[in-house]
Amino acid sequence: MPWAVGGLRLGRDWVAAPDPATLRTRWSALTGAEGAERERLFRPSRARTTASGAAALPGQRSATARFADAPGPFPEPVRVLRAPFDEQWLLPDQRLIDSARPELWRVRDGYQLFVVEMPELLVTAHLPAGRLGRIRPLHRRPGGAEPNLAPGLLPLLGERLGGWVTAEDVLCWILAAGRPGPRGHEVPLTADPERWRAGLELGHRLLAVQLRGARGGEPPRLPGGRRPYVRAAVTGWPDGIGYDAESETLTLGDGAVSPVPAAAWEYEAQGVRVLEAWFAARCAHRAADADGLAALGPAGWPQAWTSELPALVTTLALLAALAPERAAFVPGPPLPASELTAAGVLPPPRWARRPASVLDHQEEGPGGQFALL
Repeated sequence: MPWAVGGLRLGRDWVAAPDPATLRTRWSALTGAEGAERERLFRPSRARTTASGAAALPGQRSATARFADAPGPFPEPVRVLRAPFDEQWLLPDQRLIDSARPELWRVRDGYQLFVVEMPELLVTAHLPAGRLGRIRPLHRRPGGAEPNLAPGLLPLLGERLGGWVTAEDVLCWILAAGRPGPRGHEVPLTADPERWRAGLELGHRLLAVQLRGARGGEPPRLPGGRRPYVRAAVTGWPDGIGYDAESETLTLGDGAVSPVPAAAWEYEAQGVRVLEAWFAARCAHRAADADGLAALGPAGWPQAWTSELPALVTTLALLAALAPERAAFVPGPPLPASELTAAGVLPPPRWARRPASVLDHQEEGPGGQFALL
């Protein structure tokens, strides 16, 4: 996947939140302030101040005049991946974001998948918008057009492995066979059709779990009737998140979700337990050091957050269950590098490492000017 983009740099945490209502509250507070107070709330950086104009993000409606002159209407929040397995909301206004990566917004649609480079690869249908890693879109253009793969790879794999090979097939193989290496993730390509089919089968299961029902798919479920449920609603604000291994119960204050396999509770990403990080992100506005707009958030624990937990627990439990099978997967005899070179697959051309020119719609530049791309 030659084209890779660095992660979005938000520059100010208050532009993202676990619920869209919080973003509306923060926007109202910011636009209602004036002078020095607005500056303080905005948290200017070298890249963005209230005097900065910026183009509208592709596919989004937001004002492009200087924020200090005309904030404009509230930009409707969009769903993003803020942290591993943590879907939150973002204000899609480029005037508020230090580095929004508009090239990714141009190819963001219902067909797109984003691969995030972490120690274990993460795939999401939502735009990654956090401290995650480099991002590799599956497609270089909207509508699922032009795969972000080395030119010539799909025909070569189809010829050698006996069948039509799609970009999503290659992604599934990457999930099954890719491993971290000294130069990033390394993906051995097999010359054995049987190992290819086995890798695709494993990779499709991994992909389905990670996507969590996105793009119209069926949400994954735990086998054997062990579906986790909210057994007790959260009342008040939970004083912490915990786990009882004997009863397989996840607790949030007086709220409870069960059954929760121990593997889901222990599941880590970037060195921290995912469930603990998920809870901490929803309590961030209540931290002692939170101030300004980042301190604005719900006064009571939203029931919708508790309702998210069974699906998240299911995802983590299924990934933990698949981990031994993935670790034991053997790609088989590799395709020789000389064959990839002879077919023109390696090295990928320079143009394949750059974003495609996408001119599907007009984009408003700073101050309402037409953006020339």
